Amino acid sequence: MAPAGAAAAAEPSKPLNELFSSLPTTIFEVMSKLAMEHASVNLGQGFPDAEGPEAMKQIASASMYDFHNQYPSLLGVPELRQAVAAHSEREQGIPVDWATETLITVGATEGLASAFLGLINPGDEVIMFDPMYDSYTSMAKRSGAVIVPVRLRLPDFSVPLEELAAAVTPKTKMIMINTPHNPSGKVFTRPELEAIAALCVRHDLIALSDEVYEHLVFGGAAHVSLRSLPGMKERCVRLGSAGKTFSFTAWKVGWMTGPARLLNPIIKAHQFLVFTVPSSLQRAVAHGLDKEADFYHSLGPSLEAKRRYLETELSALGFGCLPAHGAYFLVADVSKFQRPGEGDADFAKRLTAEGGVTTIPISGFYVGPHPPSHLVRFCYCKEDAKLQAAVERLKAYVGPGGKGAPQ
Repeated sequence: MAPAGAAAAAEPSKPLNELFSSLPTTIFEVMSKLAMEHASVNLGQGFPDAEGPEAMKQIASASMYDFHNQYPSLLGVPELRQAVAAHSEREQGIPVDWATETLITVGATEGLASAFLGLINPGDEVIMFDPMYDSYTSMAKRSGAVIVPVRLRLPDFSVPLEELAAAVTPKTKMIMINTPHNPSGKVFTRPELEAIAALCVRHDLIALSDEVYEHLVFGGAAHVSLRSLPGMKERCVRLGSAGKTFSFTAWKVGWMTGPARLLNPIIKAHQFLVFTVPSSLQRAVAHGLDKEADFYHSLGPSLEAKRRYLETELSALGFGCLPAHGAYFLVADVSKFQRPGEGDADFAKRLTAEGGVTTIPISGFYVGPHPPSHLVRFCYCKEDAKLQAAVERLKAYVGPGGKGAPQ
């Protein structure tokens, strides 16, 4: 207890970091909290219900006893770096020197942070496609980047190639892409990627390619890595994720491949951010990439069936389902069910509180002004019983006679 008469301790008054202290609570946190409060069926959170291969869990556990538990190499254990290189050539035809062109990261998110910190100088312009995963802008801005958003065109989130070309200026250093795309599920087409590659070569730009959903593709689409295209091997850094490839999102193991010249400063940033990644998990992921191809090749067909079910049910209720061929997200037009003056965030909150189903409003993924206000994202990588429960609640709420039915 403070002595009688002692003044209360004052909080520090000097300003905190301007970027991070000013960030609002994310819409993901808002919706997750609402979902818990209302015991809703949560189709907002972007992680699967099913887990990956049992052998990988056994190897992760055994590795804690079979190997030492001290710091591994900051680059990653050799087994995983070799597996990443082999996976790159086997799946995308991109040869990789495992010794100089690979880095293991604490998930792809840390890889992105290290890439921005290692490659960007204050004032450099980075072109990103709107909408986008929210981590991109925060870490890019922290590195000093100026974000130049280029809005994908609805309803299929196609790339506006003329607008993209016009966005390049003498200050542009990087184009960042995410394919398959979060939040839309779009898979960038080969012509779109070729146009992006041509801009990178013509203007001497770096490309940062987030490909964590590379195996979550279906509907006749094919994932093409930007780094596989002519002229891009020496100017593109590619990211992958064990969380998405093996449905082990808690493990936070990611990887990067790219030319040594670009990776070297990224490695320095990685060294001072986290230094390294748990070695037992790395060894399990190495096994997965080498031996569990049947698992990650099965993800696309499995997700396609889930999407088909949800899309059919949503369409029957009057939701407008936007096309997509990858990841595990379905973007739906909810304008039929919105009340006067209601935006997507207010609709999503109402649907959670009254209808018992949680989604994510798409406006939360946009950086540019005037985002669409009539779209929400459903995440369908859930067990069938959960999807069916969500559909039954939606039928009861927005179906004929329901409280949320069109007025």
